[in-house]
Amino acid sequence: MSEAEATAADAPSNFIRDIVRDDLASGRVASIVTRFPPEPNGYLHIGHAKSICLNFGLAKEFDGRCNLRFDDTNPAKEEQEYIDAIMEDVRWLGFDWGEHLHHASDYFVQLYDWAEHLINEGKAYVEELTAEEMREYRGTLTEPGKNSPHRDRPVEENLELFRQMRAGAFKEGERALRAKIDMASGNINLRDPVLYRIVHAPHPRTGDAWCIYPTYDFAHGQSDAIEGVTHSVCTLEFADHRPLYDWFIDNLPVPARPRQYEFSRLNLTHTILSKRALVQLVEEGHVTGWDDPRMPTISGLRRRGFPAAAIREFCARIGVTKQENVIETALLEFCVRELLNEQAPRRMAVLNPIRVVIENYPEGKAEQLEAINNPGDESAGTREVPFSRELYIERDDFMEDPPKKFFRLAPGREVRLRYAYFITCNEVVKDKAGEVVELRCTYDPETRGGNAPDGRKVKATLHWVSAAHAIPAEIRLYEPLFREETPDISEGLARAINPDSLKVLSDCRLEPSLADAPAGKTVQFERLGYFCPDAGSREGNHIFNRVVALRDSWAKLKARG
Repeated sequence: MSEAEATAADAPSNFIRDIVRDDLASGRVASIVTRFPPEPNGYLHIGHAKSICLNFGLAKEFDGRCNLRFDDTNPAKEEQEYIDAIMEDVRWLGFDWGEHLHHASDYFVQLYDWAEHLINEGKAYVEELTAEEMREYRGTLTEPGKNSPHRDRPVEENLELFRQMRAGAFKEGERALRAKIDMASGNINLRDPVLYRIVHAPHPRTGDAWCIYPTYDFAHGQSDAIEGVTHSVCTLEFADHRPLYDWFIDNLPVPARPRQYEFSRLNLTHTILSKRALVQLVEEGHVTGWDDPRMPTISGLRRRGFPAAAIREFCARIGVTKQENVIETALLEFCVRELLNEQAPRRMAVLNPIRVVIENYPEGKAEQLEAINNPGDESAGTREVPFSRELYIERDDFMEDPPKKFFRLAPGREVRLRYAYFITCNEVVKDKAGEVVELRCTYDPETRGGNAPDGRKVKATLHWVSAAHAIPAEIRLYEPLFREETPDISEGLARAINPDSLKVLSDCRLEPSLADAPAGKTVQFERLGYFCPDAGSREGNHIFNRVVALRDSWAKLKARG
């Protein structure tokens, strides 16, 4: 059993599911409400898929609901393109928020009123220090911070200044609203965090109505409370923010009391899941876009041909814990391979063709042979594939001077053509450079369907396509985008990228049934792997992406060094 298979066999843990089950059993909550709160400043990646599956999955399992809420509090980096892509990705993964689509911007008026409430309570003040000065005053992990000279402004003055901020009287960075908590706290997040900052940029939903925007820490917990969220699930980097989350809930007249729980984020080998790095990959042209099939984005995985069900299965198998770890990409590919083995129809394709001429087959004749669509699923039925005098087989399936354990085609050797006939190679034709360009063979017409009536056996079965009927195609083979298991981008992304992450084969031949294959419809090319028509394919220009190989070839390459 491979390492990926062994990992997949282990029962996954999910401590948050246990918490929810206990909360429902004890009556602490009557029903659960979760939320998935993406920032619309980029495309979602496989790490977000783990959170999506967790939050929507818990809601489904325990008959609750999960809200989709956009944390749209930073208009300088947010775009409608990202909002649309996020909704498409969540739906594609198999989840639906129904009527529960929300935005932090829905609550801007309420959040502003609560900010004034904190000012009136003497728990917030307007700051004039620059961002750099605030960092100096904040202190370090080992030294306490010191109070701002503006910390003890009178309430009336703070209210007036905050309203001036709201009215656009100040430039960006000239003022900010801070909570008055504890500058000596051992948790830096409690050292008078910023609640509002000035941003003079149009908002995708509210336009120019606002020029001050709440920070994530101020908006998030209060949005949870407004929506009645019971279990606010986030990744471990927010564990130190939980005391601040609770401080706001304790000091504001919110309508409900959500609780925050943290779990370990997803880390994958040969993969970077930093949104900043993903933006850089796109903007610097290292990839063709957010949906480049080498990207760990959900749109990239979809374009490559990964099924949504396989991603959901992967997220279920890795479990939910508080322990940081790195999951092998091989496990994700194993889940994809396992599902596609059951579902993907089989087709024949030749990626590196060499011509075969069957000399005793009548010229001009073509016959239709029956081929199985999926040997593991009788209901998938059969299809017809054309057979003719001239064929293509894989160049790797022939050797002029084969070693002892090479059982495929060679001079004087007989092999089976899948679903067709036995053929024997009689002559090798070469060009002036000595390159083999054609094989001349004969066939046994008594072996139609791939079996000999006299019971003789052959040691190899080859796939093939009819030269007269085959369609040309471009095939794109993918390997991990980064060379190292744990990519080091400290010296720049370009140095860490695997130069062999994409290989394009431009002279491939496919059986004619693939001419109308729709984008996203994954098939198995027999003996070669799983392939998916690319979204860029069009009539006369067929492009297929390799989803995964039949086996984990990357692991073998790594083992060889």
